[in-house]
Amino acid sequence: MSDLLRAPAEIKYAEELDWLESIDDNPKPFSWRLSPKMVRLFILGSERADGLDREVTQKWFGDRSFVERSIVTLASDRGLLLIGDPGTGKSWLAELLSAAISRNSTQVVQGTAGTTEDHIKYSWNVSMVIAKGQSRESMIPSPIMTAMETGTIGRFEELTRSTSDVQDALISILSEKYISVPELDSAGGENIVFAQPGFSVIATANSRDRGVNDLSSALKRRFNFVRIPVVTNKKSEAEIVRFRTEELLRRHSIELDVPPTLLDVLLQSFADLRASAAAAGSDDEKLESALSTAEQIGVLEDAVLHSDFFGERALTARALAASLVGTLARREPEDLAILNKYLHGVVEPRGKEQGGSWPEFLEGGREAIAKLA
Repeated sequence: MSDLLRAPAEIKYAEELDWLESIDDNPKPFSWRLSPKMVRLFILGSERADGLDREVTQKWFGDRSFVERSIVTLASDRGLLLIGDPGTGKSWLAELLSAAISRNSTQVVQGTAGTTEDHIKYSWNVSMVIAKGQSRESMIPSPIMTAMETGTIGRFEELTRSTSDVQDALISILSEKYISVPELDSAGGENIVFAQPGFSVIATANSRDRGVNDLSSALKRRFNFVRIPVVTNKKSEAEIVRFRTEELLRRHSIELDVPPTLLDVLLQSFADLRASAAAAGSDDEKLESALSTAEQIGVLEDAVLHSDFFGERALTARALAASLVGTLARREPEDLAILNKYLHGVVEPRGKEQGGSWPEFLEGGREAIAKLA
């Protein structure tokens, strides 16, 4: 599976999951492939106290209580709603949970304004319906229905971006645990698809989407909420950025070092910009970017790839600054003005006081802004 552009977690970590399953003698809920303890260990990584024969890598960086609450919720009959700002790792956590529990994280519905009930229930193979009529054979189950039939985890991304009709259809699935198919004959129960033990839904919602399609109180009652906060601890954020960047380098077979000093510059820059956004009096004084950890990873990835393909095959502060400006400057001239103010008001005096990579970072940022202005 090395030829996949992006392998799902159950393929990417298949060997590790096989090994965990082989040593797991703890009780497992329903049709789970791993016990709750092993699911947690797979996601958060092993420690010396676990006494394992091999190390299990940490894949999600955050408070362990969020992972534990998520696992407990999925072991009950309630859905799990992961909610937080963009880039806080909600989708990645949902994928890891699905991979560990069901060995299938691809049963996904993407919530958009165009998502319909068919996307979470079923549709029909038109040619088969014309040839043989409507039957279970000619029905095309949605990812959610497939999860129900197999007793596995179904995922619903960006729930608040789907319309109220779609959300109402999900209420029925979460409460009744079956889907009615009125087009089929009721004889033999063919017109009802029942959920098997182990079925659950992990949904994600962007906390910045409030007011787009707010969840009804009825739907909220069907979910346990786990709020994933923005990572503000520099050490944790550095681990996340480093972990993701190392994955990128391996995937592209790139041998290029990310100097710790430049990682510190990136982390400090985002911390500065977040503080500025928090102190801003209006939206016009804030960057349009959410300044999430995911965007921080994107800045570093862009700089690494540009340095490898078109640079000196070494990451520089100049390349990092150009990537930061190019990634965060979405509105012109507002975002450019904010970044320019940051460079002159914060980076320039810091460069004079501390030296290091900051003067070169300042010059790279100025050049990038000049090209875009």
